[in-house]
Amino acid sequence: MSKRILQPVAVLLFVAFLFSLPAGLYLYVKSGHIVAVIAWMAGMLYLPRLFVYHSAIAEGSEASGLFKTMERRLLKAIIDPAMMAAWGFGLWLAWHGFAFQGGWLHLKITLVLLLSALHGYLAGAVARFGRDENTRSQRYWRIVNEIPTLLMILIVVLVVVKPF
Repeated sequence: MSKRILQPVAVLLFVAFLFSLPAGLYLYVKSGHIVAVIAWMAGMLYLPRLFVYHSAIAEGSEASGLFKTMERRLLKAIIDPAMMAAWGFGLWLAWHGFAFQGGWLHLKITLVLLLSALHGYLAGAVARFGRDENTRSQRYWRIVNEIPTLLMILIVVLVVVKPF
């Protein structure tokens, strides 16, 4: 079976597994959510930094090949699965409705959707770097590198403070 088929099947199986869990496992699911978010954020903070360094070296060089491998593996082995797990666990928590009410949650979900869109943009950049089609400067990638940090700070404040 190809990877294009296996990945969606794995996601569906994971979601089915999650929603079969009893509500009594709330703290375990919440722990899984936190671990997945930490892994997702680690990758989202590191990938644009790799782009900063990758954009400074010659296309087709040995170093460029190494960066392509690092970027692809980081995305496929860490960032993608961590994002899927974070969403899965998070949706389970929201579905079971453990004190998840208020405007803060709507704003948090909006910010997580923006983070997910950035994830998609960075995945596209991995593909462009892989084809030696990057047109962006080091400065551009340094700025992009700050976006996940800003989103993370806002999301954490919303979750902890629940200001509205």
